[in-house]
Amino acid sequence: MNQAQENSPIQVLIAEDHAIVRDGISSLLATITDIDVIGEAANGLLAVAMFKRLQPDIVLMDLVMPEMDGIQAIEEIMTYDPDARILVLTSFATDDKVFPALKAGACG
Repeated sequence: MNQAQENSPIQVLIAEDHAIVRDGISSLLATITDIDVIGEAANGLLAVAMFKRLQPDIVLMDLVMPEMDGIQAIEEIMTYDPDARILVLTSFATDDKVFPALKAGACG
C-alpha cells in the first residue's frame, strides 16, 4: 500500500435489504473519520453491480436479501474480484448460514 492509499478513508459498500438497518449502519460508520460509505444496495443483484462500478475496499453483506441472496452475491463478487473483502452481516449465527458464506469467500 502506498502513502496515498494509507491516508485514504476505507471505502465501504453496504448490502442490506432493510432500509432502517442500512441507514443505521451508514449513520454509525459516518461517525468514523477513516471510513466512507460509498454505496448502499437493497438486494444482492444491486450489490454485485455496485461492487463492479464502485470498487469498494470492504463490502458489508447481508445474507438474506431479495433478488439474489448474500451468498450468491459473494460468489459473484469473488468471481469478478478474488481479492474482494466481504464481511457478512446477519442475525443468523447458525452454521448453515455462516459456513456457506465463508466458503463463498467472505472474510468473516
